[in-house]
Amino acid sequence: MPLHQGPDKRDERPMSVNPFYGEANPVGGMTEAPPKHRLPDTPLPPMTAYQLVHDELMLDGNSRLNLATFVTTWMEPQAGVLMAECRDKNMIDKDEYPRTAELERRCVAMLADLWNAPDPAGAVGCSTTGSSEACMLAGMALKRRWSKRNPKPGARPNLVMGINVQVCWDKFCNFWEVEPRLIPMEGDRFHLDPQAAAALCDENTIGVVGILGSTFDGSYEPIADLCAALDELQERTGLDIPVHVDGASGGMVAPFLDPDLVWDFRLPRVASINTSGHKYGLVYPGVGWALWRDQDALPEELVFRVNYLGGDMPTFALNFSRPGAQVVAQYYTFLRLGREGYRAVQQTTRDVAGRLAERIEALGDFRLLTRGDQLPVFAFTTGPDVTAYDVFDVSRRLREKGWLVPAYTFPPHREDLSVLRVVCRNGFSADLAELFVDDLRRLLPELRRQSHPLTQDKGAATGFHH
Repeated sequence: MPLHQGPDKRDERPMSVNPFYGEANPVGGMTEAPPKHRLPDTPLPPMTAYQLVHDELMLDGNSRLNLATFVTTWMEPQAGVLMAECRDKNMIDKDEYPRTAELERRCVAMLADLWNAPDPAGAVGCSTTGSSEACMLAGMALKRRWSKRNPKPGARPNLVMGINVQVCWDKFCNFWEVEPRLIPMEGDRFHLDPQAAAALCDENTIGVVGILGSTFDGSYEPIADLCAALDELQERTGLDIPVHVDGASGGMVAPFLDPDLVWDFRLPRVASINTSGHKYGLVYPGVGWALWRDQDALPEELVFRVNYLGGDMPTFALNFSRPGAQVVAQYYTFLRLGREGYRAVQQTTRDVAGRLAERIEALGDFRLLTRGDQLPVFAFTTGPDVTAYDVFDVSRRLREKGWLVPAYTFPPHREDLSVLRVVCRNGFSADLAELFVDDLRRLLPELRRQSHPLTQDKGAATGFHH
C-alpha cells in the first residue's frame, strides 16, 4: 500500500459553505460595487441588496451614543412590532383606517388634558411629522388670525421670539413672509426676556413664541412671565398678542416633573402648543403634535376637506401621505406608561443628566451653564484657565470613542461663548453615563498637553452648524 495516496476525488466537489462575499455572478455578486449615481442595469437578489445597504450603514454612528440628538433612540420591542404592522397604513386615509384615526383623536384628547385645556373635549389638534411641521401650522394660524383682525393693505406681519429658537421658526418666517423680531442673548441670559418681548410687539405682531426647553442649553423660558408682560401691554395699548408655546421637548417633561409650573393652557393667552412625540414623547421618529386651546384659535378656513379617499376627510397638516405607525406607537406609549410611567422615565433621565453634569464639573476643566434640572439636557464650556484645548477639540476626540457630542457657538450677542451640549434620553442609562465620563476623563491629560492650532474651521470640524 503506498504511503502517499493521490487526491481524494471527493475534494473536488464544491464547498458546502456559502462564500457570499466571493460571488462573481453579475446579477447577485458582491465582488464589484454597484453603481452609486444611476440605477443598476439588472436586478439584485433581495439578500444581496440587503447586505450591500446593511454593510454601508455600519459606518453610521451608534444612535444610542448620540448625545447630540433629542430624538428617541430606544423603544420596547412590542412598540416596534406595532409599528411594523402599521407601516403600510396611510394616515390620511381615515375612512379606510378608522381605528388608526381614532387612536390619533385619542392622543390629541390626552395631550389636551395633560396640558390643562379648559375643555379637553373641545380642543383641536392633529399629528404631524414632527415639531417643525407643527410649528409651521401654529404660525399659519397666528398669521391668519392677525390678518382677520388687521385687514390693512400692505401691513407686514411680524413674529417675536428669542434668538435661541429652533431653525424651523426661521424657516416659517421666510416661507410665509413674516418679519422675525429676535430678542438677543445678554450676559448669562440665554433665552427670551419677557419685557423685551413685549417691547417689540406692535399692531402687526401675529404672536410671541415661548420655548419650553431651549435647544442651546435645555432651559425653560418663563412662559408665565411672558404672558404677564403681554397682559400689561394689553392694558396699556389694547394690543392682544397671543402666545404659542414651542414645547418640542419640555411639553412632555414639565407636566410630569414640574406640575406646578404654569406654562400651558392654564394661561389664557396661550393659544397653541406643539410637542415632538419622537423626543420626550418616547416614540421613534417622526411624529409631532399641534394643539389649539379651542376652535376659535384655529381658523376654520385653514382646514381643508376632501372626499376622494372615501367620506368627508378634514385635513390641516402640511404633509398629506405618511404612515400611521408613529401615531400608533404614540398611543401605545401613552397606554403603556400612563402618567406614573412617564413620570418615572423622565425623572430617571433627569437624574442621570444631573449626576453626569456634576461628574463633569468635578473634573475641574469645565464650567456648567445648565445642570439638566429642567430638560434633561445641559451645556458646559471649558474653564477660564484652560488654554491648551477648546470644546471643539473635546467634541472631535470624543467622536473617536464613538460619542457624538456637539460643540457650537452661541448666537448674537454671545458668539464669544462656545459650548458642548449633552442630551440625556430614555435608554441613556447611568451605566452609559459612567462610561462616557470615564472616556472624557481619560482624554483630558492628552488634551492638556497638546499644542492648540492657531486656526481651525471649528464648525466644519464637528459637523455642527446652526
